[in-house]
Amino acid sequence: MKKLVASVLTAVLSLSLLAGCGSADSGQSGKATEAAAGNTAASDDGGAAPAEELLASLPATLQDGDVKATPEMYPNVDFSKPYTVNLYLIGDTPNDWDKVLEQINEYLAPFNTTLNVEIMGWADYPTMYSLVLAGGEQIDMIYTAPWCYMYVENAKGSFYTYDRDFVKENMPLTDKYQAEKSYSEATVNGKIVAMPCNQEKPQNKNVAIRQDIADKHGIDKLENWDDYMNFMLTVAEKETPESGILAQASATNNSELWDVYRQMYNTFYMYEGDYLKYMYSYKEGEKPAIEDIQLAWNTEAFKKFADDMKTLADAGCWSRSALSNTITDDDAFGALQGASIAWNGSVFTFMKTAEKTEGVQCTAYDLTTDNLVQCEEYNNSDMAIAAASKDPIRTAMVLDILKMDTYVNRLITLGIEGEHYTLEGFSFTKGDAAENYVNNSISLSWGVNNGLYEEAGQIPREKEMYDSWEPRIVSNPTISFVFDDTPVSDYASACKTVLNDYIPSLQLGLVEDVDASLAEMNKKLESSGIDKVEEELTKQYEAWLATQ
Repeated sequence: MKKLVASVLTAVLSLSLLAGCGSADSGQSGKATEAAAGNTAASDDGGAAPAEELLASLPATLQDGDVKATPEMYPNVDFSKPYTVNLYLIGDTPNDWDKVLEQINEYLAPFNTTLNVEIMGWADYPTMYSLVLAGGEQIDMIYTAPWCYMYVENAKGSFYTYDRDFVKENMPLTDKYQAEKSYSEATVNGKIVAMPCNQEKPQNKNVAIRQDIADKHGIDKLENWDDYMNFMLTVAEKETPESGILAQASATNNSELWDVYRQMYNTFYMYEGDYLKYMYSYKEGEKPAIEDIQLAWNTEAFKKFADDMKTLADAGCWSRSALSNTITDDDAFGALQGASIAWNGSVFTFMKTAEKTEGVQCTAYDLTTDNLVQCEEYNNSDMAIAAASKDPIRTAMVLDILKMDTYVNRLITLGIEGEHYTLEGFSFTKGDAAENYVNNSISLSWGVNNGLYEEAGQIPREKEMYDSWEPRIVSNPTISFVFDDTPVSDYASACKTVLNDYIPSLQLGLVEDVDASLAEMNKKLESSGIDKVEEELTKQYEAWLATQ
């Protein structure tokens, strides 16, 4: 799941045309302090202006001008007391993150607040995430998403939940600028469990390959899944024995490749809880009936996918130790150890890395050009206040600033101006130090993104692909359905354990017999209470459907 996130890694995924789918040595040090100090407004008699007056003086929309936060906007915060907000993120750490964080903290100085950030790496966060929230660590805020334990941890009571009144009173900028539609996507039982990002964008999955290797073996291009299978098998047979380059350097699972495959069936997930996923095929203008929704792993689509994965695994397309690999397939592709990756538009980032080596040429392919393009909804990236936070109101203030203050939000999403980028309007150009802070590459930027900025001079091959997605974008009609598994939490937990034991191996084709493995999995699911889970899921879904 670690890359679903990344659908936001590259600037192209914040293209405004798709938004409707929904340093000290450079003079930057001190600029943050000046910007924050300049925020303080005063009334005619010299006193601080009331919060309402300050808010009313701000631009009507984020596109209409800079938004500046001031301490006076947060009357519920006692600024006489210093506080450190401990934030946990997932993913890679940019080389210049410490420099960016330093400037954020300079800006927060007038708020008597410091932001401390811990980043759990891709290989570590699956085990660390729940442990951090369970206790032993002082935590105030954490990145989350439906694919990153959002509903699982909420069911455990790990998140501080709140309503719109809390937002209005403690997150005034968010209350003013956050898309109204977004709230329902992160609301469970009338409570907001995490604050979504502020943009929608396409979530199509593609494959990228070493085109120079394809050309070497007489493969001109890929047009569909069968062409991809042929490329993979050809690399395993003819290239790997010669160069050692794997067809794909898979690690832990093949979830992204599964997402590419299921696009052929125009599918959406109705519910995702770890590997407990329920899926249906989209029919235009309709919400699915409960009988049209299946456990994803019992669909004919997954059975065929698992068969293909076994074919590729048996041919040597990836390592037999792929389950325990700690180097991601994307990093391996960029390091020329793999000839293929699957992901969203983020594949272009790793293509560029690979192409720094002379003679290497990469191409990205959409294998499902006749199928719908799923819209990545607002709640695909969220920021949650931890239930363990010692000061949720101060934490909410910091989140408000991270999300909506123009200066701070730009630091997070683009880096330091003049080093990592230059800006003209909402169009940015990468600076000399851009590689040390790739735009939208840190998970915090995903959670607070407003979809404002696009990269100037976009590479034609990228733009062509994104433009091809626009006419096919479709929103998931069940996106606002949220399954509360609390009544069956023990059964759901047991079923997730079973699925965690089987699905990665099936996705990697590392099983003796696909049918036998699926049968064994389903037998264990039955004894774990899958019928109880599905009974409750059906009950809640039909109740939700009746309100639509």
